[in-house]
Amino acid sequence: MNREVIITCALTGAGDTASKSPHVPVTPKDIAADAINAAAAGASVVHIHVRDPRTGAPSRDPSLFEEVHNRIREQNQELMLNYTGGMGGDLWFDLGASATLAAHSDFVGAAERVQHVTMLRPDIGSMDCGSLNFGEMVYATTPNLLRSIAALYRDRGVKAELEVFELGHIEIAKMLIEEGQIPKPPLFQLCLGISHGAPATPAAMMAMRNALPQDAVWAAFGVGRMQFPMLAQAVLLGGHVRVGLEDNLYLERGVLASNESMVQKAVRIIEDLGAKVATVQRARQLLQLEEVPSS
Repeated sequence: MNREVIITCALTGAGDTASKSPHVPVTPKDIAADAINAAAAGASVVHIHVRDPRTGAPSRDPSLFEEVHNRIREQNQELMLNYTGGMGGDLWFDLGASATLAAHSDFVGAAERVQHVTMLRPDIGSMDCGSLNFGEMVYATTPNLLRSIAALYRDRGVKAELEVFELGHIEIAKMLIEEGQIPKPPLFQLCLGISHGAPATPAAMMAMRNALPQDAVWAAFGVGRMQFPMLAQAVLLGGHVRVGLEDNLYLERGVLASNESMVQKAVRIIEDLGAKVATVQRARQLLQLEEVPSS
């Protein structure tokens, strides 16, 4: 298998995981340190959320993203930064006699969802391409909101990562591409095993891959114990990969992982399957992103 595979490390996420593992980075200092360690282990891209340093709760605070950004760039100018654009679509419902939105719902418009992206101009910004029953919550977005996010990304020179959780999301993404909202080649992230989206199975990944545009660059990940099986499946099907504590806390049964150890394991799997791990500069070429001179 003579090809190169891009590794993305999703460092911390927005789930209730900080209390479940001491390795989940919470402060900007720790998130940035994990990014540097993941890069040294072989990751070309880090996918970044931030958390309230006091509580560990997920946050959209642009100042926290800015601190992470600056700390990473002080040590590494080449590593590709991928900031979440997905927060601000959480709808919870009080299903009493008259159903109403719960007070802890969090739904905001495009500009607020991606304020940190437009301010800091990372290499990549994620876009969750459709609504989804996410456990008991509804993650909500609309085509027009996605058009607005895409325009903000284009204006700031940020490449959109099209996160798709089921086949219908791919159809929404393809519509945006056909409208010219998403520059080519499009970058897709196939998200598998998240309740209640596509399952983390080879059949689901293959179906989603087969639905992508022909010129798409794509990666995939599975959550929980399916993280590494789905990594291997993505490599075999021609995709790139994602690992990290956003998606899974364990390196193997009973062994808590760090982001660095997950990237190291990803490197071993990729190489055992006969592929090569892409360098940052090669990954930039594959994604058709502007190259950054070595510091």
